[in-house]
Amino acid sequence: VQLVESGGGLVQPGGSLRLSCAASGFTFNTYIMSWYRQTPGRKERDSVASITSSGGHTFDDESVEGRFIISRDNVKNMVYLQMNNLNPEDTAVYYCKARRFDGTGDVYWGQGIQVTVSS
Repeated sequence: VQLVESGGGLVQPGGSLRLSCAASGFTFNTYIMSWYRQTPGRKERDSVASITSSGGHTFDDESVEGRFIISRDNVKNMVYLQMNNLNPEDTAVYYCKARRFDGTGDVYWGQGIQVTVSS
């Protein structure tokens, strides 16, 4: 099983980034995919958004609603996080997570990717 994030980097406040997560080694369309982030100095990872196989999505962080868009491609086994109007508080390591729709089995994580919002 592999989850590989890409698309992070340094961006100025107000800018945009699109994170991608390439999944392999499991039946992608039976998994709920999520984006988490770990901000500097915080031990825990916080859920940002999740998306079901059929495209239903939720945002667990109110601060990103209206700015971030989560999407997935079940043919390419990809999940995306379009991040717009970024601010310094969005600076974090972003992680891709996969868990089965019924909650059984293992949970998988990517290695994380740094997003830094700074002028």
